[in-house]
Amino acid sequence: MKIAVDAMGGDHAPREIVRGAAEAAREFDQEIILAGEQGQIIAELGELTDPRITIVHAPEAIAMGEHPAVAVRRKKNSSIVRAVQLVKEGTAGAVVSAGSTGAAMAAALLGLGRIRGIDRPAIAGILPSRRGGTVLLDVGANVDCKPQHLLQFAIMGSLYAEKILGIPEPRIGLLNIGEEETKGNELTLATHPLLKRSGLNFVGNVEGRDIFQGPVDVVVCDGFVGNIVLKAGEGMAMALMHMVKEEVTKSWLAKMGTAMTIPALKDFRRRLDYAEYGGAPLLGVNGVVIICHGSSTARAIKNAVRRARESLENRLVEAIHSNIKAGDGGEAGCADA
Repeated sequence: MKIAVDAMGGDHAPREIVRGAAEAAREFDQEIILAGEQGQIIAELGELTDPRITIVHAPEAIAMGEHPAVAVRRKKNSSIVRAVQLVKEGTAGAVVSAGSTGAAMAAALLGLGRIRGIDRPAIAGILPSRRGGTVLLDVGANVDCKPQHLLQFAIMGSLYAEKILGIPEPRIGLLNIGEEETKGNELTLATHPLLKRSGLNFVGNVEGRDIFQGPVDVVVCDGFVGNIVLKAGEGMAMALMHMVKEEVTKSWLAKMGTAMTIPALKDFRRRLDYAEYGGAPLLGVNGVVIICHGSSTARAIKNAVRRARESLENRLVEAIHSNIKAGDGGEAGCADA
């Protein structure tokens, strides 16, 4: 199935987006549709022209500062709206965008709709941990949540960890200020019993430090908290790399030692780099939607296409639909809430 890429979304669009799409087409033998201003896309493709890449002309683009829902309704020929339409009509199986997160969400909700039984779609980010990566959701789609929303996030996050990351029986944790069941605010106190009887592999409350230590595979929280954790993690990773660079350039002895550890440092940097994961899936909509960082490079876009492809191959949307429909703590838990 073809993957639609929003060529005009992102800080480095269309250059990095087009290059990333071309790399994905070549490396994964993947058919890609670039939605955006045709002249600019052709100019960026240049010698990268590939028969697996086609272009759908979309002369409009939605800027970061525009109101998402209003812009999506007004700009029917914007790159993100056209990319989502390609999925809705069956021409493409998934969409990848590094543009406005709000616009991508609005276009997906208006164009594809929600999976039945899902009240609020969630964005699932992956944060580096000692054991590989921890799925954190929601990381910004829903600022205010109810207990049943967090339960649905847990179900979707568990399926994503299992089917895309290959983790059998993912361990689910509820982000809180302490491990005890009696701790937390009204939301976490009400959510804990829902998760406990959900049938998921729920291990209880986890604290912020546990996200990076790896005792759980999926961490659930509302989007307000999740977005702060995500941005704090990104900032910490950038500061850490900067501090390491400062220390290793302080003396000739340190520089000599660094020369022998360059491979290890490169691996360390790769583990902290968001581009390795490509993008975050918007879980709960009737289609595969991968939302990328605004400053995504070609490598990030390539890996986002890979994530979209894996989601299609492993039928992630169908799995969420059947699990929510079957109950598995989903509809039953929502009724209890």
